[in-house]
Amino acid sequence: MTDDPRWLSTHELQAWMRLEAVAELLPAALDQQLQRDADLSHYEYLVLAKLSEAPERTLRMSGLAASTNATLPRLSHVASRLEARGYLTRVRSEDDRRATLATLTEEGWRKVVATAPTHVAEVRRLVVDRLTPEQVEHLDAIALAVLGALDPENRLEAQNPVVSPDDACGNAAG
Repeated sequence: MTDDPRWLSTHELQAWMRLEAVAELLPAALDQQLQRDADLSHYEYLVLAKLSEAPERTLRMSGLAASTNATLPRLSHVASRLEARGYLTRVRSEDDRRATLATLTEEGWRKVVATAPTHVAEVRRLVVDRLTPEQVEHLDAIALAVLGALDPENRLEAQNPVVSPDDACGNAAG
């Protein structure tokens, strides 16, 4: 048995380099749009969006950190900024005093509702509208296959089926 690496073929290398470029460029493009239009970073918007989708618009900070792929210190820092702006509150859990709960405020809800349309338009402009419906299906299948390796515990919950917007009450995150 040999320890030689299985080098990528020319086609595989090309696909990998393009995926890598998308992974580098897309977050910055989304961040730029959100900063310009909503005075939020992409991560701040993600935190607000996750809370907007949660029952009672409340999550444990540890669960919110896991679902946004952040450390608790990073999330705490961002939550402090969002709290100072009136978008969320944090309180100790009455059920488990060791846990802190983050809740989206009415002001935070209004911010998500106001921000979602321009954010979705940018997601469409940069990604979705560049693809045929068949390519969107392929993108979904490819992303799901890769997520199986990157997030086997499904911490980000991105492997779960998405509920139709017609069926989702109160979800403005987009």
